[in-house]
Amino acid sequence: MLQVCLNGARSRAECSHLPVTADELAVAAREAVAAGAEDVHLHPKDRDGQDTLEATAVAAAVSAVRVAVPGIPVGVTTGAWATADPHARAAQVRAWTVLPDHASVNWHEDGATDVAAALLDRGIGIEAGIYSGTPAAQRFLDWPGSRRVLRVLAEITEAIPQDALHAAAGLLDKLKSAATPILLHGEDTAAWPILRLAASRRLDARIGLEDVLYLPDGAPAPGNAALIRVAREIIQHTPQGTP
Repeated sequence: MLQVCLNGARSRAECSHLPVTADELAVAAREAVAAGAEDVHLHPKDRDGQDTLEATAVAAAVSAVRVAVPGIPVGVTTGAWATADPHARAAQVRAWTVLPDHASVNWHEDGATDVAAALLDRGIGIEAGIYSGTPAAQRFLDWPGSRRVLRVLAEITEAIPQDALHAAAGLLDKLKSAATPILLHGEDTAAWPILRLAASRRLDARIGLEDVLYLPDGAPAPGNAALIRVAREIIQHTPQGTP
C-alpha cells in the first residue's frame, strides 16, 4: 500500500504550494490518487495554517477529501503539537462529527493510550506511530490493545540516509512481534532511501509533502502527485531484498 501524506505540520513558509485548506487538500488528494496513492493521511489546519484537532476543521478536511476520492481511506493526525494536553486531545477525538477512517497516534507522546482508546471507542482505525530513537516501540508492544491497530507507522527520524537505514533495520527488528501491517517511512534527505528499503521488504510505504519537498534528483517537488508518481516507479522496479 502506498499512502500519500499531503501536508503534515509544515507551513506555507516551507512550501508555497502546500495544501492547507479543505479545498486544497481535496485537489491534492485527487491528483495523488490519480498518480497511484491508495490511502490519504492529512493534517487539518486552522485559519492560521496551524494543525488542529477541532471538530469543524477535521470535518471540513475529511469531508472534502472523501468527495474528491470516494472509496479511498482518509486519515488524520492526533499529534501532541496540535493539542498539548492528552486529555484534551482525547476529548477532541470524542467530539469529532465526521469520522476519518484512521488516525495516527504517536506512542512516544504522553497520553497515547488515552487517545487510542478514544479512537477505538469511536470505531476509528489506529495508525500507531513508532518513532525511531524513542521508547515508543516497547511502550506500544506492552499495550494490551496493540493487536487492535490498523497498522504500525515505523517512523524514521534520522536525517542522514545511512543513519536512517541503520535505525530502520533496528526498529523493524523490534517490531517483529507486532501482529499488524507495518508502514515504513523516513523524512527529508532520508525519505527516498527509506522508501526504497520499504519497497525491498514489501512493506507499506508513504510519501508526500509532509515527508519530503524534493524529488530523488534534488529538484523541488511540484506537488504530492509528482512524489507519488516517482514513488510508484521505485516500488515497481525495486527487487525484493534489494534496498
